[in-house]
Amino acid sequence: MNELLPRLPFADWIDTGVDWLVDVAGPLFDGIATGLEATVETFVDIMDFPPSILLAVIFALLAWWFSTKKIALFTLIGFLFIDYLGYWYPMLQMLALVLTSVAIAIIIGVPIGIWMSQQLMARRIITPILDLMQTMPAFVYLIPAIFFFNIGVVPGLVASIIFAMPPTIRLTMLGIEQVPKDLIEATEAFGSTTWQRLLKVQIPLAKPNIMAGVNQSIMLSLSMVVIASMVGAPGLGTKVYQAVTQLKTGVGVETGVAIVLVAIILDRITQHAGRSKQGGKES
Repeated sequence: MNELLPRLPFADWIDTGVDWLVDVAGPLFDGIATGLEATVETFVDIMDFPPSILLAVIFALLAWWFSTKKIALFTLIGFLFIDYLGYWYPMLQMLALVLTSVAIAIIIGVPIGIWMSQQLMARRIITPILDLMQTMPAFVYLIPAIFFFNIGVVPGLVASIIFAMPPTIRLTMLGIEQVPKDLIEATEAFGSTTWQRLLKVQIPLAKPNIMAGVNQSIMLSLSMVVIASMVGAPGLGTKVYQAVTQLKTGVGVETGVAIVLVAIILDRITQHAGRSKQGGKES
């Protein structure tokens, strides 16, 4: 059967398209790479400026503000334990990578989710793209990213952004769509414009769903740290990758525990930040 049908040179077309983009938009990609790398380095420098103990206390206070005392205590102990293991600076590098990728995913994803909730045609066009983004193996994202941005932190960051963005888009759209219809009809009866309805009713009521999307984006971004380390992204993922290649089980387990602690802390904080504060905050 394969001998009877001509084989389309699909891979060759993709290679040609990538080469064309590199030739035409090379300066643009260089500028994006410089900006993204500077953003990550700025996050690292800011977090590395105070002593590790002081920063752990700051993180704990933020956790207390957004969630509960128990999570704040866990945050303090978790970060101090990571510092005790000697992985403080790699943890900051990983955290900077996650914060940058999630921030960009939110900046791009939330407006797209709002657009999809308002326009049926946009939903029909973007939904298959989101399906592709979520089902494509994460390693595949690294291939064009390396061509466009070379080896380093930027390809891993770009792959993390693409991989982490779909939940924010989907849950933003879902949250706005789940706003009760009677509230929408009431705002229309009072003559509210589309923007007034979005800003004053739909987006505030959709906050739990939006924060759930942010939570999922953080988890997906964290899952990319080891994969991103394979193309030069710094952080705890590099330690895990080195442990695997050098068969250092102890180092791999230690680093894995550090990553899990950061993941649990970020997960619990964002979960509580998205919940309604009715009835007071849990102590």
